[in-house]
Amino acid sequence: MNLALTVLEISAPVFLLAAIGFGWVKLGFEYRMQFVTRLSMTLAVPCLIFVSLMQTEIEARALATLSLAALAAYAGVGLVTAALVWLRGLDVRTFLNPLVFGNTGNLGLPLALFAFGETGLGYAVVVFAVMAILSFTVGVWFVAGGGNPAKVLREPLVGATLLGALFLWQGWQTPAFLTNALDLIGQMAIPMMLITLGVAVARLRPSHLARATGLSLVKLAICTAVPVAVGLLFGLSGVALAVLIVQVATPVAVTSYLLAEKYGADSDAVAGLVVASTLLSVLYLPLILAFVID
Repeated sequence: MNLALTVLEISAPVFLLAAIGFGWVKLGFEYRMQFVTRLSMTLAVPCLIFVSLMQTEIEARALATLSLAALAAYAGVGLVTAALVWLRGLDVRTFLNPLVFGNTGNLGLPLALFAFGETGLGYAVVVFAVMAILSFTVGVWFVAGGGNPAKVLREPLVGATLLGALFLWQGWQTPAFLTNALDLIGQMAIPMMLITLGVAVARLRPSHLARATGLSLVKLAICTAVPVAVGLLFGLSGVALAVLIVQVATPVAVTSYLLAEKYGADSDAVAGLVVASTLLSVLYLPLILAFVID
């Protein structure tokens, strides 16, 4: 009973904020998605990442190990998923990216924060950064059928990750007034991303929901089993292992839909994956949390 209540206290705020965004759109209120997304990804999230890394009390070696484990986990998920896509005869440009990468930002970060506090957020930021770098390079490469990986260096969250890692490594701290300002900006990120997730789901026009549901369940199985195996292989335990599992197991991100729309893949099919996997996550993420907490 206590465990169920704990899981509910962790997961309910996350889905309630997403439900607010969903209801906001359904009530006909205006929500400037492009502006909010740009504000979040170019300002709020980079500030959250930088401050979290700079102020974390986690040993640099532990964060480095988690980074390598996250890289190996996504590589493992990518290989298994690529084989699945090939065997099923699915379009690689449409399905590979959303089946590999999850919503580690909008859902993963707040879940880690609510479940494991600032320590969990510090670990989650590392996994999120690894995912984002891979998504903006390898992910875009597959969706677009090519591209320039160097563009990732111009992404603010990548710069924030590298700068935060440098400050952590050197033990540096920004002046108190600047830290407070950056922290205040970063606090916008989590509620903003959750509400935006609800807005995005409400506006999507999904197709092939039966197939999307089946693929979402397959993604869940792969993205749960692989990080468990990789985490144990790298000797992770406790909060680090739990965060890796939760982050990799998050549902398909709206970013995958935006990439499909931008580069001419089947965006309606990806929208189906976003909607199906996000709805399923209301059920399975609390179960995963109960497993890793217990």
